[in-house]
This record gives sequence, structure tokens and C-alpha cells, in this order.
Amino acid sequence: MILGFLIILLLSIFVISFNIGTFAITPIDVIKTLLGQGNEKQELVLFTMRLPRIIIAILVGSALAISATVLQGITKNDLADPGIVGISSGAAVAVVIYIYFMNRGGSSDISKLTVFTMPLVALFGAGFGALLIYTLAFKKGLEPTRFILMGIGINSAFNAILIIFQLRFTTQEFNKVMVWTSGSIWGTSWTYVFATVPWVFIFTGLIIYKARYLDVLSLGDEMSLGLGVNVERERRVLLIYAVALAGVATAVAGTISFLGLVSPHIARRLVGPRHKLLIPTSAIVSSIILLLSDTIAKNILAPLEVPVGIIVSIIGVPYFIFLLLKE
Repeated sequence: MILGFLIILLLSIFVISFNIGTFAITPIDVIKTLLGQGNEKQELVLFTMRLPRIIIAILVGSALAISATVLQGITKNDLADPGIVGISSGAAVAVVIYIYFMNRGGSSDISKLTVFTMPLVALFGAGFGALLIYTLAFKKGLEPTRFILMGIGINSAFNAILIIFQLRFTTQEFNKVMVWTSGSIWGTSWTYVFATVPWVFIFTGLIIYKARYLDVLSLGDEMSLGLGVNVERERRVLLIYAVALAGVATAVAGTISFLGLVSPHIARRLVGPRHKLLIPTSAIVSSIILLLSDTIAKNILAPLEVPVGIIVSIIGVPYFIFLLLKE
């Protein structure tokens, strides 16, 4: 029932996002256009501009939520989130450097080859960040508090490197990259959708397959070992999957903090701690938040657009403070 309600809510926001914008389209015209009876302008706006962006928002929201759910499961820490612990910022650094060299110092006119290789580059950057955090936090096992503290430190370092590197851009290019790193769904074409879908589906499937290990790891290392689980091996494998999802999400939407932090907690209150239910519920909750935030970001100061990461942070920061006080 809860999943059904969340899916209906997601579909409702989906329809609202279709309707409103700089070019408003009534719900009846949306239905007509989807059935192939709309005019040329309506088809252009819906199928070329809005639908790819909506799909990207759902893919990115799902990827960040599932990644955070895994990180919270393997560290047993409610504050674990790829946007906070440095994984997303590692991916962002790698992508910005890659775009700079592939486009000879520009962040516009990105080629199709660059779009399809960006997830690989983001995976490399996110993987490097995760490896660095894991190595520094590892001391006779992965200690959750050390992992979070090291992650926050590495995140700050990556952000500093990102700003220093951005000084090589022109003023206009610097502003574009700053908006992207603030969290902006800028990949609004079908090319970005096709480049993102395989990554999200493959690694989500692998994580759902490993959900039972997340359930066991949440019981603690000693209990997990007693049940025959190779704790560090499973933790590393799951960490790689989480890093891959965070990396591909960052490649098309920049650094969106707090989304992965909030969504698993809401989902856990709705369906409980079992990861086979928790993972899809977190993905849907995150998609609802991001799609709603993106709809607000596009329209609140139209025709100007607010980075969606700012809207998400307005929602996420109070919850983050609440978790810190709770801890």
C-alpha cells in the first residue's frame, strides 16, 4: 500500500512537471500530445525538453538514494551520504577536468562521445575518492565514525581542488560549472538518458541482489562473521556498487547533497529496515523529492532557473541538523 501510494504521488508530480513551465501546457493538451495529437511546438517542449529531464531526475534521485542506503548499511551510520563524504565531489572533480580537456577549456557543446564516457570518468573520480576515504578510515576494520569524518575532510579537499581548477575557465564557463556543481539537471537530452540508464539499472539490480548481506551487516561485524559472511569483502563489493551509482548521478546532475541522506530515513520510517523493501522505497522517495525540487527550481524565478541542489538543500539541511542533534 505504501509503495502504491508513493508511485501514485510520483506520477502526480510527473504530470505536474509536464504541465507547468515557461511554456504552459494544459493537462488535456499533455494527454493529446502523448497520444500523438499535439501540435509541433507542444511535441518539441514535451518530448525533447521536459520528458528527458524528468527521466534524468528520476534516475539521479534513485541512484543517489540507493547509493546512500548502501553506505548507511555498510557503515551503520545514519549520516553516510555520497554528497557529504566526498564520493560525489571526487566524481565532480574528475568530470570537470575531463570536460575541460575534451572541449579545449569549454564546458559547452559537449560531444556525444563525451556524454557516454562521462559516467566512466565520474566512476573513476568517485572510486578514487572512496578508496582514499576507505584507506584512511580503515583501522582493523571499517570504523563508521572515522569513515564519516574522513569523508567530510576529503569532501572539503575535493571542493577546494574543484574551485582552484575552475579558475582556468573563462568567467562565463566558470559560472556554468559553478551552477552544475551546485546541483543542476543539465543533461536534458535523450543522449544523457541513454548514457545513464544502463548504469543505474545494472548496479541497482546488483545491489538488490546483495540486499540480504546489507541486512546481515546491519547486525554488526561479530554477528555477521558468526553467520558466515566475509564482512570486509562484502563491504568492499557493496561500496563499489554505491560509488558507481553516485558517480553516474554526479556526471549528469552535479553534486546534490542531502538527497541521499534524507530519502533512506524517510523510507525506513515507512517500510522498516529490510533492504529489499527499503532500497526501492528510498529510490521512489528520492525521485519524488528531486522531481518536485526540480519543478520548483525551474519555475520559482522563471525564466531564470535556480540550481536544484539549492532547493534540495533547503529541505535536507534541517533534517541533517536533526540527525546530528539526535546522534
